[in-house]
Parts: sequence; C-alpha cells; structure tokens
Amino acid sequence: MVNLREKPYYLNEEQIQWIEDTIAGMTDEEKIGQLFVNMVANEEERKPENLKKILDTYHPGAIRYHNASKEELWDMADCLQKTTKIPLLIASNCEAGGNGGTKGGTPIANGAALAAIDSEDAVYRMAEVSAREAAAVGCNWNFAPVVDLTYNWRNTIVQLRAFNDEPDDVIRYTKAFFKGMKTQNIATCMKHFPGDGTEENDQHLIMGVNEFDCEKWDQTFGKVYQELIDEGVMTIMAGHIALPAYSRKLRPGIKDEEIRPATLAPELITDLLKGQLGFNGMVVTDASHMIGMFGATIPRCQQVPQAIAAGCDMYLFFNDRDEDFGYMMEGYRNGTITEERLNDALHRILGVKAALNLHILQKEEKLMAPKENLKVVGCKEHLEVSRELADQYVTLVKDRLNYLPMTPNRYQRIKLVYIGSEATVIAGTKFESNDKVIIADIVSQLEAAGFEVDAEVASKKGKMEEFKKNYDCVLLVLNVQGFAQYNTMRIKWDEPTKQPWYMSELPTFVVSLSNTNNLIDVPMARCYINAYMDHHESFAAVLEKMMGNSEFKGRYNENVFCGRWETRF
Repeated sequence: MVNLREKPYYLNEEQIQWIEDTIAGMTDEEKIGQLFVNMVANEEERKPENLKKILDTYHPGAIRYHNASKEELWDMADCLQKTTKIPLLIASNCEAGGNGGTKGGTPIANGAALAAIDSEDAVYRMAEVSAREAAAVGCNWNFAPVVDLTYNWRNTIVQLRAFNDEPDDVIRYTKAFFKGMKTQNIATCMKHFPGDGTEENDQHLIMGVNEFDCEKWDQTFGKVYQELIDEGVMTIMAGHIALPAYSRKLRPGIKDEEIRPATLAPELITDLLKGQLGFNGMVVTDASHMIGMFGATIPRCQQVPQAIAAGCDMYLFFNDRDEDFGYMMEGYRNGTITEERLNDALHRILGVKAALNLHILQKEEKLMAPKENLKVVGCKEHLEVSRELADQYVTLVKDRLNYLPMTPNRYQRIKLVYIGSEATVIAGTKFESNDKVIIADIVSQLEAAGFEVDAEVASKKGKMEEFKKNYDCVLLVLNVQGFAQYNTMRIKWDEPTKQPWYMSELPTFVVSLSNTNNLIDVPMARCYINAYMDHHESFAAVLEKMMGNSEFKGRYNENVFCGRWETRF
C-alpha cells in the first residue's frame, strides 16, 4: 500500500484527510471513473454540454486532449474544472516544448537535440518553457520526459524523443527536466517502463520486447529508474513492453505465452517497479488503443481490469466509454480488481492531486491560471530560447569533401529536393503532414540569404550535363517521421527524380529535420547534417552554419552511422 507521507507525495494531515474523506464519499461508479484518463478528441467533445455529460456519466480522474488553439483549450479546461466534483489532472505531452500542449506552442528541442547540446541548463530551459505554456492552458500533469535508451538505431519511436543510450546522461538531463517542470504546479510522468529503445518495433502496432537479461537491465534501464525514483518522480507511464528476463525471474515457471507487456504484468509493475525499485508514486498505462496491449492476446474485457490488477493505477483512454467503463466495473465486481487494489490506486491518484494542492486551488477557484496568461504561448522570449538552443544542437556529422561553406558565391543556384512524411496517426487520429508549410519556409529562408532556389519536382532526370549547367548544388532535406503505421521508418523516395542520383553529379548537402539515422539510406552522402527538429528556428540555425556564419556545436551519437562502414566516409 502507498505511504502518502513519504516520497514522492510528502502529504500533511490535512491533505491526507481530504483524500480519505473524498474516497469515503465516492460511489462505486465514481471510484471506477477515477481510474480513467479520458481523451477529449475534437471540437464537438469540447462543447460544455458534452464535457459535463462525460464528467457526470464516467467521472474520469484525468483528461488528455488533441491539441487545439490555446483559447479553445483554456475554455475546455476551465469548463472541466468548474464542473467536476473532484479536481482533474489535465495532461499535456510536452516532451520538446510547448507545442506538445497546444497549437501555437513553442517547439524548443527534443531529447536527441538536447543530448547533442549536452547541457543540463538547456534541458531545464526547455522544460521551463514547456511548463509555462502547458500551465497557461490549464495543464497540471505532463507525460514527459522520455527516459528510454536508444540502443537500437533502427528504433524510430524514441530515436528523437529519448536523450541517448548513456544512462548517466539520461539521469542528468531528466533531473534538470524535473527542475524545469517544478517552476509550475505540474506533475511529471517519465516513460516508458520497463524501457524502449532496444528493438525496432513500434508499440502502437505490436507488443514491445526488451530482451535485456536482468543484470544488464539493472545496469541500464534499472539504474535510470532507480535514480529518478529516488529523485522523487511522482508518476510513471508503463509501456506495452515485455521484459521476459524479469518475468521469468519473478514468476518461475511462467510460460512464454503467458508473458505480458508491463501494462498487464503484475510481476513488472507490482513486484519490480513498486517493490524492488520502491516506487511509491502513481503508474498510468500507455495509451490503451495501442496494439501492444491488444497483442497480449486476451480480450479487451479482461485487459481493462487486469491493467489495474497488475498494479497500474490509471488507464489511459477509453476505446468506447460505455464498454470500457463497464469492463472496469465488472472487473471490480468479479474480484479481478480487489478492494485493496482499488483503494491503493485511488490513494495514489488522489495523492498526486493533493500533492499539487488541487483540492485547495479548487476551493479558492484558482485551478486555472488567468486567461491573460495565454500570452506566454509562443511569446518572443520563448522563441528566443528556441533559437538559442537550435544554435547549440545542430550537428555536422560529416563533410568529407569540404563542400561547406554553402554560400551564394559558391553555390548560387540550388536544387531543393524534399522528402517528407505521409499523414501520421496519434492516439487513433490521423493528422496530415505540414510539408508544404515547411518547404515554403525553407525556400523563403534560402532566398532571403541570396540563393536562387528551384523546389519543383522534375518529371525526369534529363541530361546530366544540362543538370550541372542549371544548378550549382543540391540541398536534400529529409523529414521522415511517423507513428503507428510502420515498425521502422525509412526514406520513401516518392518520385524517381528525387532519388539520390544527383550525388555523383553535384555537391549535395543532406539535412535531416527529424530522424538521425538517415545515413542508412544515403550512405553516399559526403555532407550530412542532423537538425533534429523541423521548425523555423532549427532550419535557420542550419543555414547560418552551412553558410559559415556560425560554427557547428552539436555532438552526434555513434548511432548516426547505423553500424555500417560505408556511412562514415
């Protein structure tokens, strides 16, 4: 059972009494509702009458949402907190800036970019901006940081979101992240226990498997979790990731077909995380629509209550609200979720709320920051942080033939080739790419710097000599990313004329705005730069450095070479 007087809550008697009184006054339906994090998916669901219906019918303990304008999100959060009986945790996903909390939020730097800077101060500044912008729209819980370790260069799910593959670095950066978040009244949630990054699979599509043996896990992922639990992290997100070595150790005789992802494995959540590692905080599942959970080959009617029975305290998202609520209620009534387990989960959930003093803020009608605070979202000060960090993280991986600097005097006429991404699927919703906006911004920046740019997609290669007569160089911009569609992401040459035949004809500068491992598909590139982010400030920093007006300061991880010899020269 949780101890609310100890780390990470440190609650006083008044706070604990509020929890006890609240639980005592709950109906069974309200208790079950507290276990759910509800997704507010669209404009229709953000209408006050529909928000009220969700609260009255399902009594969720927390809310997550799809990003919308800051005004819409503030209105949504204000309506929710004024309507709810028990104050809500409202979660953002600010892993790399305020853009994870609201449209128009400031993108700062993802985990890989911050590792390229290798500065705890940079992590702190990113988290501080994220916290300000998230708090402005009503968030008090952040599903970050990502503390996975990128041991497998093929892993595209956490390749950019995680810091790197050095446990000590991840610990240093994460502690700085915690400090930045603490500048606002926001609880952090590190993820994805027991650890992603050892394989190439996407848990949106298939159950993940961390194949490390117990000793290796203890020295890597286990070390990270132990240090950060000791630091006082309040919540942890369990991934749909199995850890067979520990399941076998903690459940001798377990059959292979009985091994489950952590979200459904009591030996991993109750025994390893809460027991061996001593985590006294609250555990939330990763999104329950992900196939990594369905891939456990048990029906959803069992998955829903078994996640709580396994030791998870909150269940992330409904599939169908009526159905999942019914599954959870039935699991409580038939004993899958014991009275003791439900009581423990409720104390942990309300413990987070009490630690944030949400009950006091509710009484004082101060759960929401004043609406005028929205002015911090995307403000000049935050954009300046974005520019400063971009200057530090842009990384030159190689320039073997000394193509740089790229100046109008040397390369007046640029052929721009852009490889983007298809629509992405996040939390079950499809989002179209913003490639057209990014291309337009790149062209605008190049032209402002004095270059002539041709970004048209040719219908055929044509004569080599004519190509060399028309252009001085090629700028190949790669922005390949996506979730829940492929287990691995590789460059898709969507037009034959975009394929890298031009690298043998003209100096070609390759810039990746996303994944860091694209050399696997362009090993012949002689000049390759990782920009990590696809926002305006990132490419502006790239251009400054390519033109020789600023030095490259970022450091790369050996993963960029993809374990191949031919990518290095």
